[in-house]
This record gives sequence, structure tokens and C-alpha cells, in this order.
Amino acid sequence: MTSGQAYASRGSDKLTAGVTFAARLVFDDIHHDYQGKETIRGVSLTAEPGEVLCLLGPSGSGKTTLLRIAAGIEAQRSGRVLINEREVAGPNLFLPPEKRGIGLMFQDFALFPHMTILDNVCFGLTAMPRAEAVSEGMAALERVDLVHYARSYPHVLSGGEQQRVALARALAPRPGVLLMDEPFSGLDSRLKDTIRADTLNILRETRATAIVVTHDAEEAMRMADRIALLRDGRLVQTGTSDDLYRRPSDLFTAAFFSEINEFAGRVENGRVETPFGPVDGRGIAEGREVSVAVRLSGVQIATDGGAIPARIVSRRFLGVVELLNLAIPGSERPVRARIRADLLPAGLRDVTINVHPKDILVFDKPA
Repeated sequence: MTSGQAYASRGSDKLTAGVTFAARLVFDDIHHDYQGKETIRGVSLTAEPGEVLCLLGPSGSGKTTLLRIAAGIEAQRSGRVLINEREVAGPNLFLPPEKRGIGLMFQDFALFPHMTILDNVCFGLTAMPRAEAVSEGMAALERVDLVHYARSYPHVLSGGEQQRVALARALAPRPGVLLMDEPFSGLDSRLKDTIRADTLNILRETRATAIVVTHDAEEAMRMADRIALLRDGRLVQTGTSDDLYRRPSDLFTAAFFSEINEFAGRVENGRVETPFGPVDGRGIAEGREVSVAVRLSGVQIATDGGAIPARIVSRRFLGVVELLNLAIPGSERPVRARIRADLLPAGLRDVTINVHPKDILVFDKPA
């Protein structure tokens, strides 16, 4: 048994997760380039012990590169990686992945086709007695609801099932730091929510530190204690889901966490004129060009009584909600709104609009 780890134990009728000593992982001013192109630009970030930290951002933002640097699969150009204050990668030191005490789960399944599912899951448990490793492997398979495939081989599984086996294998050794790259992308929508919730429960039980890469803001909000939003290799904003949604630092962050209508404006006398009326521009220098973001969910539609007249140009039924395109005075482009389905009668054209002030955000344009 590895130092600092307690493996799952079997009670009278239930497998329970063991406990690990969670580690702190620190990225200290990380720079990285690939074929002359800078991919990570001075990122400093800490995953605290027992925390689920999500690296969020669009394709090409540097999320997976940062994860690979933490794992020891990539070497940074400069900066340091520390685990529990111990440097594992820096100017004069580079520990390989197997010496960092971390668990890895990447998008590709990487299952051994000649091994049973159980043996795949037990692959990282070679330091344990075989009987104990088998017990731990079965516990991991039970958590992902695949214990009935223990003696089967990977080729009989669907892609989603193979992804779940890879997840079980990563969780089985109870690593102090677990690195997960898009771990749920191979699961179909019916299973994704369940497996994601189960994974989070296991992480809480084992108290492991987890760094999860995703491009899906909702997934990050569902899982993370904190979110680190990346763009073009830079750290844009770090905080809780509440921080990033309610207090975005810029237009990019606001648009990443909610659908928005965007308008250009200028601060005059502390206010910005928009098609929805004047909004508060205090805190931004007089005369500055700004971007005004209005969340689709904040556009409230009523048959009458609203502050702004509007005409429905198109409406799309999406099940629980409807997506509307609206023409309003003072805006050359349609205004989009997302409202509860069946709120408005079929065939209705003329409506009125109110916008909740908390759903209007004003950002200074970079000079």
C-alpha cells in the first residue's frame, strides 16, 4: 500500500471509498511553447488540497498543455511545478510522471486490449497484494456501474463504457492529485450527469485534489470548487462559479458563462446609452468606448406593460425554453432572448421588453 493511502474497504453490503492525503499542486509562472508558438504565457495557479479545480477555456487556450506539464508528459520552457511544496519540475529538475504521485486520465481510453476490464483497472495497483488489488479494482468498477464486465475485454464495450473503465482505473489507486482531461466527453448525455455526479462524490469521499479540464462552462460550474478560465495561454480569471458568472472580469468571461447580446457604447456623464435605455458606466473613465453585454436570460418578454416595444422576428422551440429574435428601436441587429416555453401565445408578433439590471454588464474596451 502506498504511503498516505487507505484503500476501499468492504462493509457488510457496500463498498466504501478509502481516504488519501490530498496534495497541493502549484504552477509557478509557467511558460511553454511549441514549434516557436507560445502556448502558455506566465500562468501561476494553485490547486489546494482536496479541491476540485476546473481548467476551463476554448480549444487552443492551453488547458491540456497545462495538465500535461503537471503530469510530467510535457516540459515547460520556464517556471516551476510544485507538489506539497516540493519542486517536481523546474530549471534544474524534472521528475517523470511515475515519480510525482499523481493519477492521470486523458481523453483517449488507452485500455490494454489483451487484458480483462478488471486487469486494466488493477494495472496501477501492482504495489498491493493481488487479492487486495482485485478487491479495489472491483470497488472501482462498481462505482462506474461496470462490475458485470470485470472478466470481459475492452473490445466488447462501447466508447462510453471504455471511458468509464478509464475513469475507474484512474481512481483506483486513490491518488493525492488526480488530473482529468475532458473525462466525460466519451459518455452519452443520458449517462454523463450520473457519472459526473458519482465521480464528484468519489472525489469528496477520498478527499483527493482534482484538476479537471473542460471546455463546457456548465460542467465546470457543476463540478468545481474553483474555476480557472484560460484564453490564448493566459489565465483570464479565477474564482468560484458564482464569482465568474456574477462578476466577470471582461466580455470574454461574460460570454463564456452565458449567452449574451453585445452592444457598443461610450461613457458620457457616467452613463452608457443602449437600445435598452441608459445603463450605469461609473468606474469607467469618461469618454471611454465600452462593450455592453445583456444576458439572453435577462430579457423579459410580456404581451404589454414592458419598457421597450419589440417585434418577434423568429422563435425557436427548444423544449423547456424558446429562443426568440426580436427587433427593437435603436438596434440594427436582432436582440435575442431565451424564455420559458409556452409563455407567449402562438402567432404573437408584438410584445414588450424589460431587462433585469443584474443581467446588464459594462466592460471597458482595451486600448
